[in-house]
Amino acid sequence: MNNIFDPHLLQTRRHFFGRTATGIGTAALASTLNPELFGAPTSATETADHGVLGQPHFPAKAKRVIYLFMSGAPSQLDMYDYKPNMAEMFDKDLPDSVRKGQRITTMTSGQKRLPIAPTLFNFKQHGQSGAWISELLPHTAKMVDDMAIIKTVNTEAINHDPAITYIQTGAQLPGRPSMGAWLSYGLGESSRNLPSFVVLHSSWSAKRDAQALYARLWGAGWLPSRFQGVSLRSQGDPVLYLSNPPGVSPDVRRNMLDTLAKLNEQQFAAVGDPEINARIAQYEMAYKMQTSVPELTDISGETQATLDMYGPDVHKPGTFAANCLLARRLAERNVRFVQVFIRGWDQHGSLPKDIRSQCGDVDQGSAALLKDLKQRGMLDDTLVIWGGEFGRTVYCQGTLTKTNYGRDHHPRCFTVWMAGGGVKPGIVYGETDDFSYNVVENPVHIHDLNATILHCLGINHERLTHRFQGRDFRLTDIHGRVVHEILA
Repeated sequence: MNNIFDPHLLQTRRHFFGRTATGIGTAALASTLNPELFGAPTSATETADHGVLGQPHFPAKAKRVIYLFMSGAPSQLDMYDYKPNMAEMFDKDLPDSVRKGQRITTMTSGQKRLPIAPTLFNFKQHGQSGAWISELLPHTAKMVDDMAIIKTVNTEAINHDPAITYIQTGAQLPGRPSMGAWLSYGLGESSRNLPSFVVLHSSWSAKRDAQALYARLWGAGWLPSRFQGVSLRSQGDPVLYLSNPPGVSPDVRRNMLDTLAKLNEQQFAAVGDPEINARIAQYEMAYKMQTSVPELTDISGETQATLDMYGPDVHKPGTFAANCLLARRLAERNVRFVQVFIRGWDQHGSLPKDIRSQCGDVDQGSAALLKDLKQRGMLDDTLVIWGGEFGRTVYCQGTLTKTNYGRDHHPRCFTVWMAGGGVKPGIVYGETDDFSYNVVENPVHIHDLNATILHCLGINHERLTHRFQGRDFRLTDIHGRVVHEILA
């Protein structure tokens, strides 16, 4: 077989009919330059591309998602999962009846003892829901009546990279599309001048090494590359090569892209590779971003009251607070999926000191984001998620003292909260045992969590699929149930 014709075998039904007409590449370029010719919506709030689904499977409560991801696994025991009985068990061994032979990481499996380390931090009940929140999160505590706090999220993955890959893509092994890519593929573009999936990386205060975040975590896997996330930088051009080089004017850039599109169209006519059309769309989006991204990142028009709400760090590009404000601005511009990463939560030692710094980084920004969206009437159709890849152990890693301890990885239960976008406000869902070690009521596997997120966006997680190598794949693999109990 001649390899030049292999891409024809990869074409979808849509690509086939596009090629048999006038060519989807030319149509895509023309519709971009003059959408009205194609009857496309012209308002910034209307959908630009309906995606492979055409329409959601059922009416959506959420139009967009902001996912605040705490990479490194924040300790549920020190923040959300209050276990007062542990105070009297300081330095006692974790009972075998609790562990039940469950595997633990090699970082603590060699310890002679697994001594219990009660939290050093005080908890109080807040809001009408009476949720117990640590003193580490005074700003978040004020917003509990807008949140659904899920204490029983669980996963099989026990190490960072497989666990982050798992919760982001539905599989522990790399190579599958990320959640944002699935949404872009299924629902299409929602903003004409910005990507439908944007990733923001935050600086952190704890002076410790952190796990790397690989681009595959916001990648498109084997979906067309146009659906992958666009990562914005906090220094220099937000996107590499966003600015034209000296001597290249916007008109010159426009003429170059027009000529390049014609060449790409000829190549598509010859080999039919769908990725060529994805490249045309990416070039066009990059051109639009030369204007839209600088406007997006200019916060000089924000009111002083808004800036004060996010705190002093909002003026420092790349901080979590600054990225939370940027996430709200992206949501206003109808970007469908915004992922805000912050690393530094991997606290195997010196947890009391480091978690104070980490909570100081995220507490005010997270709460301000909810408050800001709510004030603008956007929280009802914006789903906000806060969480990491797994939790931390009740037993200490390393030396335990009255003022210091570390915690190992713990996948069997951890806390995630959700707000807005169809989620029931002011509830605490699920219960763990006295050691925050095992789930005793209402478990929520990460596949269930992802199925519920898709449901809020009007998607039946079993029906958003893509055929690859002879099999239909989906974000939730062959698992997942919608947690209707946390939905409004």
